[in-house]
Amino acid sequence: MTKVFGEFTENFSERSEFLVLGFSPSSLPIQLRWKTNGLSADFLGDYVKNFFPGDTSAALSKQTEVRHAVSFVANELLENAMKYSDKSVGQPINLEVHLFSDRLIFISKNSVHQDAIANFQAFLQEITTSDVGEMYISQVEKSADNEESTSSGLGYLTMIMDYDSSLGWKFEQIPNTSATIVTTMVQLPL
Repeated sequence: MTKVFGEFTENFSERSEFLVLGFSPSSLPIQLRWKTNGLSADFLGDYVKNFFPGDTSAALSKQTEVRHAVSFVANELLENAMKYSDKSVGQPINLEVHLFSDRLIFISKNSVHQDAIANFQAFLQEITTSDVGEMYISQVEKSADNEESTSSGLGYLTMIMDYDSSLGWKFEQIPNTSATIVTTMVQLPL
């Protein structure tokens, strides 16, 4: 059964420049993955900024802004995918970035632990129907009170608040298994 939250589309009406990266969630321990996630996110930022050439201060400022936004979004998506991936399923983690004239679309795809789906979907229901500003403040306060929390959702909220992004998620069961794949889509306006 497929379940969708937020703004999720699979029909791109125009062709785009794109890049797809694939990762094996079980090839390194999660602690060692954080460094490679950051390197991969920075690579994507450097890759995309090159589509904004120019030598004026405005063009250089746009390059820096785009690079930072891409690195942040890519890093958050990779960290979430690595942290919540069900390694027993054997599915790779994919991260795509698609460049359009008016936006960037990020797509991450990973398996998800069955016991995490209900809480994740409840959070997604809240993020897609609540006041995001109030939710952001509440999550910051909760994170400050509980520094050991690993599921604050602040990355998603920051994408919306700081980068004016639209987010969507699709949950699909892998045929003939009990495994579930979650696809996260972030649309970042340019």
